[in-house]
Amino acid sequence: MWKSVRSIFSLNDPGWGRGGGGDQRPPQRPGGDGPPDLDELWRDFNRRLNGMFRRGGGSSQPPSGGNGGASFKGAGAGVGLLVLVALLLWLGSGFYIVQEGQASIVLRFGKFEQVIDRAGFTWRMPYPIETNEIVNVQQLRTVEVGYRNAVRNKTLRESLMLTQDQSIVDMQFTVQYRVGDPQAYLFNNNFGAVPEEIVRQTAETAMREVVGRTGVDQVLYEEKEQVAQGARKQIQTLLDQYQSGISIVDVTIQQVQPPEQVQAAFEDANKAAQDRERLINEGRAYANDVIPKARGNAARLIEEANGYRQRVVAAAEGDTSRFKQVLAEYGKAPQVTRERMYLETMQEIFANTSKVYVDSRAGSNLLYLPLDRLLQQADGARGARPPAAPAAPPSGENAPAGTRPDSLRNRERDSR
Repeated sequence: MWKSVRSIFSLNDPGWGRGGGGDQRPPQRPGGDGPPDLDELWRDFNRRLNGMFRRGGGSSQPPSGGNGGASFKGAGAGVGLLVLVALLLWLGSGFYIVQEGQASIVLRFGKFEQVIDRAGFTWRMPYPIETNEIVNVQQLRTVEVGYRNAVRNKTLRESLMLTQDQSIVDMQFTVQYRVGDPQAYLFNNNFGAVPEEIVRQTAETAMREVVGRTGVDQVLYEEKEQVAQGARKQIQTLLDQYQSGISIVDVTIQQVQPPEQVQAAFEDANKAAQDRERLINEGRAYANDVIPKARGNAARLIEEANGYRQRVVAAAEGDTSRFKQVLAEYGKAPQVTRERMYLETMQEIFANTSKVYVDSRAGSNLLYLPLDRLLQQADGARGARPPAAPAAPPSGENAPAGTRPDSLRNRERDSR
């Protein structure tokens, strides 16, 4: 049917304007070069349209050129059919597909109507009654702050920041975000230039605030991860205040360093600080090694002093007790006690000194008798072989002095 209609309106059709498919051309104006007669063209159009509908209805009778009412009736039916087809096409234009991870914002005469966040085939009222905007809510978007495409392509206007201790750092970081609220994302943001500018400017503001509350050493070395987390929270807080519908996923610091103009001096200062820390650690290690030893020696000396004190006190107490016992015995037999004390004292003295034996009765000849060596030799011989049977004590003056204790004791008594 559409092919027939196109052939009717085609000016390039060689049979255009011919009645019944014959070879007759439409009447021309006198002269043969002018345009065709419009009334004849209209009648020819009606004949073709009526013939088309009659063929569709099963009638084989050719249309009559004089039946003007039937021609207009068939034309009206054709126009109604075209209108119906156009209406169906117009209604069908409201069907569209929402992909997985997308949300559709439906607008009715430019006003928000609803959010369709389910994936699949859906329908809205056709344009211009309703329109829709598709927003990808699962796409992970990335914004670069302080550089573009590569870290070496720095943007100093964004990257230079002032710390709490009045130092300047050069920082490049990225912000990853998703669309959290599609309605707020479309209607509460001004996307006149680039949609990422809101996130970039907010991230720069938040990072400057966080770095301004932190020292340069913490930003460069000690608390870099804490700085990134604090900036992420601050960015999200600002975006929520703006009702932007954006959800921050992560903030990653790509590079942070001193400015290139002072980087050499900063490295020297950093090396000096590291040397200071190294020396402090070595001193602490030496102190941890020496102090416990000194404390151990002090504790040992204290224990030795306590032991010496206890030993001296115990010895003094023992001597006192012994003296009291000797005094009691001395009161009972003074002569015997005095003799015994003299002998014990001499025995203690002679046991640790060299002895010289002088026999005054033999003409005052000096005879050296090394009793200590003899005793040591006797002890060594006694320990080397089993003790022999005791021999009979010698008698007379020719006996050795070591075997005559009674005579020696008697001489000492006589000399006193």
